[in-house]
Amino acid sequence: MATAAATSAAEPEAESKAGPKAEGEEEEVKAARTRRKVLSRPVTAATYKTIGPQWDPQEEGVSESDGDDEEFAMASSAESSPGEYEWEYDEEEEKNQLEIERLEEQLSINVYDYNCHVDLIRLLRLEGELTKVRMARQKMSEIFPLTEELWLEWLHDEISMAQDGLDRERVYDLFEKAVKDYICPNIWLEYGQYSVGGIGQKGGLEKVRSVFERALSSVGLHMTKGLAIWEAYREFESAIVEATRLEKVHSLFRRQLAIPLYDMEATFAEYEEWSEDPIPESVIQNYNKALQQLEKYKPYEEALLQAEAPRLAEYQAYIDFEMKMGDPARVQLIFERALVENCLVPDLWIRYSQYLDRQLKVKDLVLSVHNRAVRNCPWTVALWSRYLLAMERHGVDHQAISVTFEKALNAGFIQATDYVEIWQAYLDYLRRRVDFKQDSSKELEELRAMFTRALEYLKQEVEERFNESGDPSCMIMQNWARIEARLCNNMQKARELWDSIMTKGNAKYANMWLEYYNLERAHGDTQHCRKALHRAVQCTSDYPEHVCEVLLTMERTEGTLEDWDIAVQKTETRLARVNEQRMKAAEKEAALVQQEEEKAEQRKRSRAEKKALKKRRKTRGTDKHRVDEDEEKEWGDDEEEPSSKRRRVENSVPPSGETRDAEVEIGPAERHASVDVDPPSKQKEKAASLKRDVPKVPHDSSKDSITVFVSNLPYSMAEPDAKLRPLFEACGEVAEIRPIFSNRGDFRGYCYVEFKDEKSALQALELDRKTVEGRPMFVSPCVDKSKNPDFKVFRYSTALEKHKLFVSGLPFSCTKEELEDICKAHGTVKDLRLVTNRAGKPKGLAYVEYENESQASQAVMKMDGMTIRENVIKVAISNPPQRKVPEKPEARKAPGGPMVPRQIYGARGKGRTQLALLPRALQRPSAAQAENGPAPSPAVPTAAATEAPKMSNADFAKLLLRK
Repeated sequence: MATAAATSAAEPEAESKAGPKAEGEEEEVKAARTRRKVLSRPVTAATYKTIGPQWDPQEEGVSESDGDDEEFAMASSAESSPGEYEWEYDEEEEKNQLEIERLEEQLSINVYDYNCHVDLIRLLRLEGELTKVRMARQKMSEIFPLTEELWLEWLHDEISMAQDGLDRERVYDLFEKAVKDYICPNIWLEYGQYSVGGIGQKGGLEKVRSVFERALSSVGLHMTKGLAIWEAYREFESAIVEATRLEKVHSLFRRQLAIPLYDMEATFAEYEEWSEDPIPESVIQNYNKALQQLEKYKPYEEALLQAEAPRLAEYQAYIDFEMKMGDPARVQLIFERALVENCLVPDLWIRYSQYLDRQLKVKDLVLSVHNRAVRNCPWTVALWSRYLLAMERHGVDHQAISVTFEKALNAGFIQATDYVEIWQAYLDYLRRRVDFKQDSSKELEELRAMFTRALEYLKQEVEERFNESGDPSCMIMQNWARIEARLCNNMQKARELWDSIMTKGNAKYANMWLEYYNLERAHGDTQHCRKALHRAVQCTSDYPEHVCEVLLTMERTEGTLEDWDIAVQKTETRLARVNEQRMKAAEKEAALVQQEEEKAEQRKRSRAEKKALKKRRKTRGTDKHRVDEDEEKEWGDDEEEPSSKRRRVENSVPPSGETRDAEVEIGPAERHASVDVDPPSKQKEKAASLKRDVPKVPHDSSKDSITVFVSNLPYSMAEPDAKLRPLFEACGEVAEIRPIFSNRGDFRGYCYVEFKDEKSALQALELDRKTVEGRPMFVSPCVDKSKNPDFKVFRYSTALEKHKLFVSGLPFSCTKEELEDICKAHGTVKDLRLVTNRAGKPKGLAYVEYENESQASQAVMKMDGMTIRENVIKVAISNPPQRKVPEKPEARKAPGGPMVPRQIYGARGKGRTQLALLPRALQRPSAAQAENGPAPSPAVPTAAATEAPKMSNADFAKLLLRK
């Protein structure tokens, strides 16, 4: 089966261009026209040339209105007067020329800009620059595979300009290039019909049949689009008047009916109507067998029809099915169909090429697929490495392999390690070309030159671009040293290379020294082994004990007494120094731990002092209330109301989660109005009743196996039991759902779900990360962490996630669906999470998880710097920083102590309304205020300043109501 490709499997099914049914006079032609399908215009022209002038296209219903339409179009064009719009055309033309110059300049900088190529071709075609548009298309096709639309547009332009036989051959060459990019039934159909137009030339008939046969081998098995190729081929053969045409048509019918295709029943009925003889039993058996196969394929085809592009999962399932069936032609076809819509998925190309490498092993086919793979996904180093191996496996010329390697270096990989990998693949190939039995050869010199070039390239090109070498362990230099030592017997060069490796920061690693030691043991001498181990003892910092042990072992078996004494002395000195350093590090760590413990104890004492201070203030306020309770009340008639207000003023920092109904703000229009505030006794009763309303259900640890712990739920969720029960009942019978509330009755965002059996609880774990009211719900096993301290709870990853992107700078109005549509253009999005605060409001951040690393890398290149609603977003590979445990807010310290952090008052400091009701006479500068800025010096001694002046309720009310 020939390799061909198409751009979109979702495009409408190709239909043969046809004319009406024939009503010819000749009996043979009349029999050929009894079918329901009709001829296209090229087929009609070819039939006229073949049959002769006795066949009248007018009688066959072929219209010649096309020529009239062209004349009408020319007349209409001549009648239009461009004079009144000439200035508009000139302005538009000048604008297009400037844009063309800009695009050409952009391509001179970056020739891999796909969209720039497309825009340039469109503008050049619009301006009628035929030569330039042909060159632009040629340049683009050399770098990228073209879509079906671009190929058909190019082909139609070239066909319209073709005049002689030389031009026709040029169009044939263009068709040959077009059918190689993707599997494309529509282009094959156009190719066949165009070749019919050249049937009058020498070898024209054989050319047409050759094109149609190749089209059948490429797309004839396509269940939804292959039918058009079969019908066009039969139409052509039916129009040819020769002795063998009937047998040829019979053969085409029988071949088609043996293949499972859609609308097979209609084809069979058409064959019965066309054939004058009864259909042979063998044909009927093959037809029935194909019908049975069609029923097996239908579920997969229907899944493709119902799904939306790119339909990768559906194609993967279809591929698995075809590989189980084992028909190589059908396996290749379904891979080609999948790649039409998923041409930027490297894993799919890798799977396809791997199948061809291991199963078919056809040189032209394998190399063609590898070539198309690197053209579609040039950023994937694995595809280039496989391409080089395939070229070597099939004996491709060395010059061609070298050219391919140079293209790989210019492909623009996204990681420094990718360049190391492609260099290793090429150097391995060069090493396999060398005959090491010879002392010197051209291949060996080329290998050494390439090793030198690789080191220079990684240093100059890769390190400057990525700020890292990509090869910290110097694997390329290690391989070179091993080749020189083992294959070339050149230990001097190997030692020079190892010296360079150690000077690049590897001397502190024991495994590097042991690698060098093993090389010396195998191909060097004892003196250099001893020298290497002595240096290793002095330089190694990670595992010096291991190196010391190897040195002593060698001296025990091979060294003299003097060598043994020197080794023992050096190892003891080194290990003593190492132990001393470790002791110092341990002491430093212990000091840090002790310092942290002292800080924690100091915070604990500070909290105790703060509580004692609050108690004293509360007692002093109660005493003052008792002294002033007989005085005249100007604020209101309720005796306990001022006490309630004073308590609210003193407790200026409200507890977390307190409702705003408990706060009273007095505006200018309400200063003389009475405020309805419950007395303390009623407030205590309400709080007690609220606490009583929240049931305290102890958790039974014996039911952990049938219970799951659900967290990260919205705090605003009303009736969690009612909302979560339908969700978990799908996993099994739910015995109980226990949401956890605070003392004030607020939902705390987590709950326990108890099932009737353990199987249901295990199934419920699959609901982990399911979105509930805009937040991902975490479902984990119910484990007593006091009994299982090693149990790992859910933590967001803090390591580099190469398949996940971190997007920042998003507009707050950007929805998940909108961002997902943007990200889908660069790969398969497995998960997308918009980051929100606890209130559910967006923070302009998002995490996008792709199916693999290459898709994520491609998305970074395409999306970073993109503008979304006037916001320029930033896109990077997800690499979250290590999370630090937040320290608890320290209590207020005495003067000279540490400063009180701002977080104790919330994110914006102490609220204004919390100070609005506190008279200036009662304000006291705290230690935190003194440290945060210059505090006013007290006009009275410190002891006097700590006591508030005696004030009555009336004085307090006057202060509050003073305008």
